[in-house]
Amino acid sequence: MANGNISVAIFFVVGILLLASSAISENPVGPFVLAHKKASLTRIRNGYERVSVSIDVYNQGSATAFDVSLIDDTWSQDIFSIVSGNTSVTWERLDVGSIQSHSFELETNRKTEFYGSPATITFRVPTNSAIQVAYSTPILPLEILADKPAEKKFDWAKRVLVKYGSLVSVVTIVVLFVYLVATPSKSGTKKKR
Repeated sequence: MANGNISVAIFFVVGILLLASSAISENPVGPFVLAHKKASLTRIRNGYERVSVSIDVYNQGSATAFDVSLIDDTWSQDIFSIVSGNTSVTWERLDVGSIQSHSFELETNRKTEFYGSPATITFRVPTNSAIQVAYSTPILPLEILADKPAEKKFDWAKRVLVKYGSLVSVVTIVVLFVYLVATPSKSGTKKKR
């Protein structure tokens, strides 16, 4: 009797799983928007740094996202001024598997450590009237106009040794081996008189 109950339970579980998988396959997941935000600093002149920001927006879902808006208003206007581009952009649509990129540049002359928040992405799904919201990855803290430690006298040699040390030793061993094989030995070259 116990074997009969187990087989009925297994049959019941398999049936529920088949029904659930068919329901999932008939109802697509929709758009799945991901965004990656990057920022880099460049010192342009004494006392000024430029921040280059780029945001890549991906649609990894199974449906197109419409009326996509990207807003990155986390850059304080009393610290940063816009040099090129805009901190917001809109796209009509973001197809399945596609990527949209947006970039802009800011400039600052204030020494500070800045913690940026994620950018906000809003989009519309045709099957749902509510606006969908996604967020980008946050950036690492930016140390703006930070004092860079002076490079020590032999730091460059240490970096070169770490980077190319194994290559130099292998080349040296090969050259020594070739030299030893190619040069005749002194003991076998005695002249008889």
